[in-house]
Amino acid sequence: MPDAVVIGLGSMIGAGIFAALAPAARAAGSGLLLGLALAAVVAYCNATSSARLAALYPASGGTYVYGRQRLGDFWGYLAGWAFMVGKTASCAAMALTVGTYLWPGQAHAVAVAAVVALTAVNYMGVQKSALLTRVIVAVVLAILTAIVIASLASDAVDTAHLDVGTDATAGGVLQAAALLFFAFAGYARIATLGEEVRDPARTIPRAIPIALGITLAVYALVAISVLLVLGPHGLAIAGAPLTEAARAAGADWLLPVVHVGAAVAALGSLLALILGVSRTILAMARDHHLPHALAAVHPKFKVPHRAELLVGATVAIAAATTDIRGAIGFSSFGVLAYYAIANASAWTLTPAEGSPAPIIPAVGLAGCLVLAFALPLPSVITGTAVLLVGAAAYGIRRVGARRP
Repeated sequence: MPDAVVIGLGSMIGAGIFAALAPAARAAGSGLLLGLALAAVVAYCNATSSARLAALYPASGGTYVYGRQRLGDFWGYLAGWAFMVGKTASCAAMALTVGTYLWPGQAHAVAVAAVVALTAVNYMGVQKSALLTRVIVAVVLAILTAIVIASLASDAVDTAHLDVGTDATAGGVLQAAALLFFAFAGYARIATLGEEVRDPARTIPRAIPIALGITLAVYALVAISVLLVLGPHGLAIAGAPLTEAARAAGADWLLPVVHVGAAVAALGSLLALILGVSRTILAMARDHHLPHALAAVHPKFKVPHRAELLVGATVAIAAATTDIRGAIGFSSFGVLAYYAIANASAWTLTPAEGSPAPIIPAVGLAGCLVLAFALPLPSVITGTAVLLVGAAAYGIRRVGARRP
């Protein structure tokens, strides 16, 4: 179980906390912590639904498998499609974050190099990836701890910055929650490990809430400490919020450490994301929703090597050609659609199958839909269009399969 928890932490405690606080503060103003709490509630519901489903169906593919089993072939396919395209966009965003922090003038080139390197690590097998993720999580947690301590110990702390004012609107809080949810969503990576961990029916349901709980505690501490020294307005206009927090706290020695920490965090997220997307492709290829050649498993490393290479190549192309803001918005919409189907699937479980309390999948489903459509309009339009393209491709394939 420790490796599964660490992989989940590597997916969640990543570049999101370095990048998402400022845009969330711009949306919610002084209601930022309300947005964080709302994102945490939806994430908890999603995690609980995913854990119960993973215990019943311990197979690679996550909600792609759950949707097919509980709702029908189309909904499982749509979940897999949403996860695949959303997380591929997230991979590109993480890679670009690495490039932006390490070498801003050559961000795209560095991003592509990072994708190539981590694809090679994943190709060697999940145990090696878990070991590297453990190191990355330890480094990032140490840096975040230093930022929290420096902020809380500084003379710049003003507790009035935590007050919720009239600038906090319902729409702004919802949009902030949707943006912050982007940083929570990595527990899906644990659910995709069904065929790669010991005793998945016991390990996965325990690992998901543990990883989520640790992540929530870390995010809350970081958000509160940064708000205390910068305030909602200062956080909203900060290009690099954790860097600005360290500067406001008088801890200039932390500035280069924060830059390196952001890059390391993004690498940790990218490492786990590539793993998760490739396993979903494996499951979809086994069922002929994608070319069956992608279902091949390497005889030595026991990984879906063709799927790994496809994901790496696609992300490298996206990282070389796309914008980080667009990638994050598109990813958020796809991930929320994925979890909406997960909650709908969990709602069909019976007590004998380990169903959660009915309110959990109900709140999770409603929360995912509300947050998805609270995102900026371009992200909603693009995300909806891509889901419709996936649905159309499914329909065309089914019609073709019926023909003699």
